[in-house]
Amino acid sequence: MMVEWGDCDPAGIVYYPRYFEFFDANTNSLLADALGMQKPDILRRFKVAGWPMVDCQAKFATPISFGQQVTIATDVVRIGRSSITLSHRVTSRSGALAVEGNDTRVWIGRDENDPSKIHSIPIPCEVTQRLGAKSPGEVS
Repeated sequence: MMVEWGDCDPAGIVYYPRYFEFFDANTNSLLADALGMQKPDILRRFKVAGWPMVDCQAKFATPISFGQQVTIATDVVRIGRSSITLSHRVTSRSGALAVEGNDTRVWIGRDENDPSKIHSIPIPCEVTQRLGAKSPGEVS
């Protein structure tokens, strides 16, 4: 992807919270590719309210600037009963590591008695299988 001006701080380098937006977009793409449908369809099909981030961290190695081309790789590290942990690597065109991070997300549903409340729900077997896990906690 190309780093746009809106991704940057006044110094022209990527503003650090934008990396978490990049991670989020890649997570959504990973799920869409694995399941063969876009997020609105995933939400309907699996009766899920989303997969919010509940833990995250990043380690910044090299600044990335406006106009640079970067690659963002996202991989599944672990799948639990209702959570998924992912790793993310942002590299420059030359392959230099800029940022590496990880996050944990929880598959959530709405409370049947009070739809304003959410709670964790099990990740469907179809989803874990398509993401490469044979059973919760295992990734190929």
